[in-house]
Amino acid sequence: MGRADARRAQARASRRAAKSGGIRRLFTWKKLLGTFFGIVLLGMGAFLALYLYVPVPAPNALAERQSNVYQYSDGTVLARSNNGVNRQIVDLAQVPTEVQRTFVAAENKTFYKDQGVDLKGTTRGLINTLSGKGKQGGSTITQQYVKNYYLTQDPTISRKLRELVISLKVDQKQSKEQILAGYINTAYYGRGASGIQAASQAYYGVDAKDLNVSQGAYLASLLQAPSQYDWATATDTGKRLVKERWAYTLRNMVEMGWLTEAERAKQEFPVPDKPKPAQGMEGQTGYLVEAVNKELDKQGISAEDREAGGWTFTLTIDKKRQQQLEKSVKKELESQLDREGNKIDATVQAGATSVDPKTGKVLAMYGGEDYVKHYVNNATRQDYQPASTFKPLVLAAALENEAKTQGGSLIGLNTIYDGTSKRPVVGSDTPFNPQNEDDRSYGPISVQKAMNSSVNSVFAQMIVDVTPAATKKTALALGVPDKNFPERPAVTLGTMNASTWDMAGVYATLDNHGRKVTPHILQSAEHRARTVKPEAPRKQQVISRASADTVTSALKGVVESGSGRAANTSAYQAAGKTGTSEENKSAWFAGYTPELTTVVALFGESPQGGRQVSLTGTANSGRANGGGFPARIWADYTLGALGGGSNATFDLQDVERGEVPPPPPTPSKTPSEEPTPSEKPTPSETPSKTPPSETPSETPTTPSAPPTITPPTVPPTSPEIPPQPGESDGQPGERPGGGGAGD
Repeated sequence: MGRADARRAQARASRRAAKSGGIRRLFTWKKLLGTFFGIVLLGMGAFLALYLYVPVPAPNALAERQSNVYQYSDGTVLARSNNGVNRQIVDLAQVPTEVQRTFVAAENKTFYKDQGVDLKGTTRGLINTLSGKGKQGGSTITQQYVKNYYLTQDPTISRKLRELVISLKVDQKQSKEQILAGYINTAYYGRGASGIQAASQAYYGVDAKDLNVSQGAYLASLLQAPSQYDWATATDTGKRLVKERWAYTLRNMVEMGWLTEAERAKQEFPVPDKPKPAQGMEGQTGYLVEAVNKELDKQGISAEDREAGGWTFTLTIDKKRQQQLEKSVKKELESQLDREGNKIDATVQAGATSVDPKTGKVLAMYGGEDYVKHYVNNATRQDYQPASTFKPLVLAAALENEAKTQGGSLIGLNTIYDGTSKRPVVGSDTPFNPQNEDDRSYGPISVQKAMNSSVNSVFAQMIVDVTPAATKKTALALGVPDKNFPERPAVTLGTMNASTWDMAGVYATLDNHGRKVTPHILQSAEHRARTVKPEAPRKQQVISRASADTVTSALKGVVESGSGRAANTSAYQAAGKTGTSEENKSAWFAGYTPELTTVVALFGESPQGGRQVSLTGTANSGRANGGGFPARIWADYTLGALGGGSNATFDLQDVERGEVPPPPPTPSKTPSEEPTPSEKPTPSETPSKTPPSETPSETPTTPSAPPTITPPTVPPTSPEIPPQPGESDGQPGERPGGGGAGD
């Protein structure tokens, strides 16, 4: 290497050393530490400026709650929620000390020691807000009081920063007792109750001064999730969580020396009283408001949001049709009941839901005689069985699955089945031999005529031919809830649980040619800060049009010449199905025109405790079946709701008639003899004595002009199997139907 090269190498080394030294000089420990303290001082200066800049504001609108307006679809007012009435400020001295402490134990154990803020929790809340996780906990009692009394519920960074500053100031200016009093008086507890006094009355029917420690612990636990933790409406999960929260609160009180272990051991979970309806909710108003509020919960507008006030909720309810439904129930049912003097009449509860089959809008709803007298909404309750209104869904499943009889014939309206009462089903691992209504046997009978007369034995065999699993799949797709719905033959009699709301959606889907219809009652929710419109439900094709239209054709026959004749009138075209559950505990009529779908039901409910009882003897009329009061209510309402009638007709396509084998020449069994007058079914349910035709026409014949073709000896599509030794009318877990089921 020459001298020149050596000098160049030395120069490069010098430059590298100079650069390295420059970096070391730039990032010395002194400079790094100085930068850190500079940032800290800058942050402190910014926070000091913020502290000086942000004042403690006047109480906000949340502390002086506004009313919410509920209105019909045409904009006329249905009801106003008077939030301010259900809130009464009480002095902290009026609240027992141990009850005061339950709130501290549940929400903020360091309350009496902290400076009003929880920096760790606030930081976590800020991070969650920045990451889009919405409202988060972690605040102190002081911060929650500030949020409720001075600020808003908005989950924004600016609100969290203001909350932090104002909380520090409030903690300096107000005593802990003042802050605690403000907190428990402004918090929302659910059931429309703002403040501890209103909550005490809403949940336990006592003043705040009379609460005990267990009740206080429950109210303190509610604040985490009022809607979810209300014992009267909570799910099993909600009940478990609130009991855990209650126990957690009491454990903290023991830990903090406010409760001894012995005192804790004596505490029992205090189940709250049933909710009491607010004033102004009389008649149907309360039922409608309750239904809207449940839908608002699903749309993300919580009870806390609603209690802030300032909302206008527009319902899908048509005011004129709502009035017509109420009028029809009064005319066809209530006017004939003696609720005061007749023990049976006192048990009758009516419910109804009317839906637009194209949009799913709930146009009218009947929840009961009076919301302030009967709190449970009969339109949406799911504790009764829909009975034979489920049979059309068995047919829908058979059509949708192209099911065949045991004899190999494709099932359709003309398919012949054996209508013998108590006939054991063939092809099922679970024995089932239901009795027809009044134990009447029909012999060979077409599916159409079996639908007209609601023949249990026919549809029991049909569900076996389709399989209960396939039937359930179709039913769930149509909208039947999965409540008490086993995959067994007995469900053909509608032994699952469903509401008139549920079944209105199911029948509206049939009305809509198999395109799913989901009932909804909220049209819009408007606030000065935002507007919420429910997302339109997807209207997917859940069964084929051919299947839906074939069921509609069958149900036209029920109205024209079957058990639903009480709903028939020349003023409109209709399809429908009656239903009466076992022991006559519920009676249904589910029907539709091309423009309107409505389900009406009666429920037998004991006034003492809500136990299900029989409707038999209602208005001294004997058995209360679906073809009676429910069908007459339906007809009167539909006629009025359609403005006196309609020329609209069902557009039915590709109706499935099914396969009909040629009949053998001689009969082996004839229908049972006509019952005596004392046991004879009502005209809407009594089939003709003459055996049915094996091939009915598209429009079912009327009882006044029955066909005279001799029936086959044994229907080849479904052979009759005699009962085996040891068999009875239904097996454990199955319902034979009995004389009280069917229609």
